[in-house]
Amino acid sequence: MDTGLKTHVLPAGAAATATAAGVLAEGGLVAFPTETVYGLGADAGNAGAIARLYEAKGRPAFNPLIAHVADLAAARRIALFDGQALRLAEAFWPGPLTLVLPKALSCPVAELATAGLDTVAIRVPAHKVARDIIKTFGGAVVAPSANLSGHVSPTTAEHVSGDLAGRIDLIIDGGPVEVGVESTIVGCFSDPVLLRPGGLTREEIERVLGHPLQSPPQDAESEGQPVAPGMLASHYAPRTPVRLNASDVHVGEALLAFGRSKVARSECASVVMNLSESGDLAEAAANLFGYLRTLDKRNADAIAVVPIPEDGLGEAINDRLRRAAVGRS
Repeated sequence: MDTGLKTHVLPAGAAATATAAGVLAEGGLVAFPTETVYGLGADAGNAGAIARLYEAKGRPAFNPLIAHVADLAAARRIALFDGQALRLAEAFWPGPLTLVLPKALSCPVAELATAGLDTVAIRVPAHKVARDIIKTFGGAVVAPSANLSGHVSPTTAEHVSGDLAGRIDLIIDGGPVEVGVESTIVGCFSDPVLLRPGGLTREEIERVLGHPLQSPPQDAESEGQPVAPGMLASHYAPRTPVRLNASDVHVGEALLAFGRSKVARSECASVVMNLSESGDLAEAAANLFGYLRTLDKRNADAIAVVPIPEDGLGEAINDRLRRAAVGRS
């Protein structure tokens, strides 16, 4: 898509925050860092701006967006909180948790952003740059990952520029992100449901709730309309095929390692990157998308990925890897 649009890049700071808020108010698109990944922001109440966002990303319009707000008070003007939802919000906001909640009667988020659902996904980000922009703008900002739809999510401003330069108005460069995988999404229905694992672990959430999270409904991850962002089977996918749970390496493959895992014929790998030499899942999550992007540029026949533990942040890492292995939609 050649729009002829000039995408400006500004270092994070007070001047950049004011510029970003102005661009959002005028219906423009601004990429900025959150603690999870870089987000692509648009005014959550401006259907025209949201349509531009869908077009820039090449995102299916049936895939809902997360509304980012400055604080819990702002969230309660958009959505209805029951006791369990309020407990989670008070425990984990600001932070990498998205709640899917019934819309408030006067919900200002455009129908296009909620994909026509009677629920809205909402989050209070912890990153100072993101919060300053949202506060200065003064309203809710939808902000899916700032990349082409289905591609590997961006963890630096350079990743954003590689996908979206010429498609969006502004990129705020706040350096590499901290968490590296998207927010955890919990559906606050009659019983809270883990819709997408992410930067906040299942165990932490269940400790606050005092009971296990439920599994999503069987049709929630179909290629029909998802009930929350990031649930399409094919997502976060590099161009290079991804082979999971690799115990060996084929000639011409790149190797994505973890810890001290032993891999047969590792000398056959065209390139090796280790998500965490020490086996630290938080470090692995932070490196995941950046390493996938780097390996994707090496023209390997495939990316062989060693097994990753499923506990803690491993659940989110494996979720992203399984969707990446499906390939491009």
